[in-house]
Amino acid sequence: MPENPTAAQDHAEQDHAEPNHAEPNPTNELSTHGVGPWPGGEEEWPQDAHFDPELLRDGDTRNVIDRYRYWRMDAIVADLDQHRHPFHAAIENWQHDMNIGSIVRSANAFAADTVHIVGRRRWNKRGAMVTDRYQHVLNHPDVADLVAWARAHDLPIIAVDNVPGSVSIETFDWPERCILLFGQEGPGMSVEALAAADAVVEITQYGSTRSLNASAAAAVAMHSWVLQWGRR
Repeated sequence: MPENPTAAQDHAEQDHAEPNHAEPNPTNELSTHGVGPWPGGEEEWPQDAHFDPELLRDGDTRNVIDRYRYWRMDAIVADLDQHRHPFHAAIENWQHDMNIGSIVRSANAFAADTVHIVGRRRWNKRGAMVTDRYQHVLNHPDVADLVAWARAHDLPIIAVDNVPGSVSIETFDWPERCILLFGQEGPGMSVEALAAADAVVEITQYGSTRSLNASAAAAVAMHSWVLQWGRR
């Protein structure tokens, strides 16, 4: 396992998996696909409880699909909770991996149930583009804690790595309920994580590079799961 000089400090802040709840206030994230104030003024505002008066008044520039325009953030999270997919994504974080934010964003795009961050509690959220506010995120201090959580919830762990004995992703039958586990950029997946996996899946490559970027691999694997089990 890669060295983790700040593990003691990070782990002291968290003894068990702890959720990262969505913030209740309207977000300030910006998008090139925003909309202006609701046409017609306040007299024409919809009265449904999930609409946010501030967004109706000022416009909605958030990076959300059209269905959620002008919705309150907590209303979006509640609606997502009604149709999240039953797969989870987990990523090791021993060296403050910059890819974690992008993986959270992909997990949101594919409606993953939860993202599990294993190792350091702090992670770079820039790549998430604020999608972490809509996505359930749990922190685990180490692989053993993730494994215990997975076993308690009857979820097999499927590691994604190109190691000897791995199964090609093109022929793999994904369990409907499972945790997709990814190593961090550079060192790759830890020995402990590979040992804990119920299966290891490899993304077939055709060029000269030995491995894909961690966030790219995560997106490919999530989409592979969706092709087999996703809502139509």
